[in-house]
Amino acid sequence: MKDAAQLHQKKVLVLGLAKSGFTAARLLHKIGAFVTVNDSKPFEENPDAQELLNLGVTVICGRHPEDLLDEGFELLVKNPGIPYSNPIIQSAQEKGIPIWTEVELAYLISEAPFIGITGSNGKTTTTTLLFHMLHQDEKKPLIAGNIGTVASGVAEHAEPENVIVTELSSFQLKGTELFRPHIAIVTNLYEAHLDYHGSLEDYEMSKMKLTQNQTADDYFIYNADQPHLAAYAQKCKAKLIPFTLKGKTEDSISADDEFIYWQGKELIERSKVLLGGQHNLENILAASAAALLWGGTEETIIRVLTSFTGVKHRSQFVTNWKGRNFYNDSKATNALATKSALEAFPGNIVLLAGGLERNHSLEELRPYMNRVKALVTFGETSDRFERFANECGVAAVEKVTDMSTAVETAVNHSAEGDTILLSPACASWDQYDNFEIRGDAFIDAVRKVTEEQ
Repeated sequence: MKDAAQLHQKKVLVLGLAKSGFTAARLLHKIGAFVTVNDSKPFEENPDAQELLNLGVTVICGRHPEDLLDEGFELLVKNPGIPYSNPIIQSAQEKGIPIWTEVELAYLISEAPFIGITGSNGKTTTTTLLFHMLHQDEKKPLIAGNIGTVASGVAEHAEPENVIVTELSSFQLKGTELFRPHIAIVTNLYEAHLDYHGSLEDYEMSKMKLTQNQTADDYFIYNADQPHLAAYAQKCKAKLIPFTLKGKTEDSISADDEFIYWQGKELIERSKVLLGGQHNLENILAASAAALLWGGTEETIIRVLTSFTGVKHRSQFVTNWKGRNFYNDSKATNALATKSALEAFPGNIVLLAGGLERNHSLEELRPYMNRVKALVTFGETSDRFERFANECGVAAVEKVTDMSTAVETAVNHSAEGDTILLSPACASWDQYDNFEIRGDAFIDAVRKVTEEQ
């Protein structure tokens, strides 16, 4: 771990704990900063705060004092989920206090270089694919970031021969200043998280911070089929590596209906790739390009692409039962992600959808609703989904209150050859703490139904 001498004896406020805040506070204390932690959870219910207090960190729990920033803090490290509309964050901005997420800390202490992956959709699949490719080529990758392992905690133990393959959200990237990955990937850019960012411009600029510090020695892999993303790419200083699904290119990575190509040469037949769907093809091109740029072999990439079946909760195949295929796409927390899932299947879909009401448009789904033979909807958006499905002419629409009933209802509306797909197009927080718990509830319900009948 690098020394990060610029943080020695610096007075730092860590706002919000959870995994990222706890790790950042512990590391800052270890580096030699004067750390204060402020978290809303009461101290007696907060084991992370208790452990930090035992280390010698100042802890303020159960409230956010109005005069908190009067303590002369020189840096604020915040949990990525805390919005910039938060009064403490706004006050810090007014006082000119730098506001980081722990990703910036990870970069400052890491002995290993980074590959950074972001995008509106496909981040996790691309990150996981790339990790497998590099791991099988013995490139000593580590995996970190929004995928579930805190980047600064991974960086703490990284060695120079490692590479940290890092999934990054717009929330994390907005709080970076010097962060510079050697390879940056943007899978795509669609309208998302406007409740957090306030505008599409702020959302996109937060994503593009991934490449702002890159130089001509670095690489930027991006989706050339999106004109607005291609326009952003032209402002970057890194070597540009575009990917496209619109046919063979001679100098980058591309695909047509039959093959994936690397620099104009056939890499693999698409029919041999197990991971289905146009959206996953984008992820495959991005991951393959990064692996090849890092010195991976074509043989290993082919081996991974002919064996990788998907990431849990992301168009994850669960089981086949009486000719019905069950897929768990609980990570689809917006309409664009569900559109991609519907696009991956030709028809005869029984769709399970619904969740937290954010008043986002469902119109992206309309061109694909003719593939949906029945909709089972739940959560805060169930009434709106019911109206939308009726407008689209879906033959059967049913509202339910829980996942077990949803799966039972879906099975009752299905026939041999159908796809039963959980792809909610909404966040989970109205009924579940996160999309993983929602997806696990679906898997458990599927197993119950298929084992009992």
